[in-house]
Amino acid sequence: MRGFDIIIDESFFMVPKHSNIPQISSGISGLDELLHGGFIQGRMYLVSGEPGTGKTTFGIHFLQKGLEDDETVLFIHSEESAQEILENAAQFDIDITEAEFLDLGPDSDFFTDGPSYDLVDPGDVEGERYIQTIYEAIKTIDPTRVVLDPITQLQHVETSEHYYRKRLLSFMRFLKERNVTILATATTHDSERSDTEIRSISDGVIELPRGDGGRRIEVVKNRGFGQIDSDHGLEIRSEGIEVFPRVFAHPNDREFDPTSLRSGIAELDDLVGGGFERGTVTFISGPPGVGKTTTGAQYLTQAAVDGVKSVIYLIDERIETFTHRCRTLGIPVDEMRAEGLLTLNVIEPQTLSAEEFAHKVQHEVEQEGAEIVMIDSFGGYTSAIQGNQTDLKREFHTLTRYLLNNEVTVFVTDSIHQITGLSSATSVNISPIADNILFLSYVESNGSLRKVVGVLKKRTGGFEHTLRKFDITADGIQIGGPMAEFSGILNGVPEETPGSRRTGESTDGR
Repeated sequence: MRGFDIIIDESFFMVPKHSNIPQISSGISGLDELLHGGFIQGRMYLVSGEPGTGKTTFGIHFLQKGLEDDETVLFIHSEESAQEILENAAQFDIDITEAEFLDLGPDSDFFTDGPSYDLVDPGDVEGERYIQTIYEAIKTIDPTRVVLDPITQLQHVETSEHYYRKRLLSFMRFLKERNVTILATATTHDSERSDTEIRSISDGVIELPRGDGGRRIEVVKNRGFGQIDSDHGLEIRSEGIEVFPRVFAHPNDREFDPTSLRSGIAELDDLVGGGFERGTVTFISGPPGVGKTTTGAQYLTQAAVDGVKSVIYLIDERIETFTHRCRTLGIPVDEMRAEGLLTLNVIEPQTLSAEEFAHKVQHEVEQEGAEIVMIDSFGGYTSAIQGNQTDLKREFHTLTRYLLNNEVTVFVTDSIHQITGLSSATSVNISPIADNILFLSYVESNGSLRKVVGVLKKRTGGFEHTLRKFDITADGIQIGGPMAEFSGILNGVPEETPGSRRTGESTDGR
């Protein structure tokens, strides 16, 4: 069984079994996953966040799902008119025109295709009459789902904390007695009193924070079923809200398969002890332009010969330049793509959270059958994916462990800024993530730059403790013999070993 350095409590992944408690979908699949299946029918859930974080859009999705299931739904609102809500929904290609609307804003009407209610400014009437209007509307409509946007509107008709809490409890019990599921919204800049009271009586609390990692979502409370803790990725795009739960490295009982993945270049395979074992993480490190991506592509090419499917995530390079370079070097990238053995994905800067990126990888592995994943590069990942470097390093570690637990082979290119020599195996302190480290470097000799390749680490087997000459020509990667005639290569300025005889080397810089 493959071991690794993440300690996982298996109970974390256990979903409570309550077959007698009915659940309904929130209308957002990723959110249902965080809630271990969805909302519990007949309970109240609070969505809390700053202005513009998508609280009303959550309500729109919630009611849309109810309409799809032939339910009667009600939208109680005060800050936007029904027409504005419908227009906002239409931007996401969502149609909730069949919903009932109760407008609690001043000078507005309760309007729908069915019955309507005339309301006056809540400030001009007593709280009892104001709440009574909502009761009567709900009794008449008899909805199964209600959105209350925002619930803090109820606070404005009460003059004391005691009566405000009493009013909230009474209102919630009234709805629950009718088996109505309520989604309420609250803005985080509202008073501390309202926030505390609403959170206390809510069965679930969903927060929508915003930070360096872009939009986020966290379920901090979910009575009955619990939740997947921590914050997760969230995006609002053309089809509305998308939630991306973190991808976790679930433990497994599979035996480690030591089958080697070879490069197809005999000298390189000899250097690494016959090949890198499948189901391991290999970092290919070195300075810019030394040939890291090409070396990774060489391993994927050989895997394609055996019918193994791979996927490459290009973060630093366009598909056009990558495929052009492969063609010039004789790497059959077009044929591999045509046969479905290679998928190329370009990641645009700052468009994805770490969770969404992980979901893309998960899809390729679990749905498309990819057995090898190459990420080009780690530095591109930490700069292009939303979030700070510390968090991204942790998420990257978790992603690689997920892949290993699914017996997926991982290649990661890593750019080191030192042009010659080798003072560090990786760009930052990420070497513990790697099972194998293959490094490429430049050395200076007589005013010329040469390339060398070596292995610094291989957890699952032996390898040559030598440096070999490395070159990229029109015929592809060329690996020479051990550079026994030099010493001090890792310092970047090699010295000829006394008594040795140097041979001519190609200085092709590709």
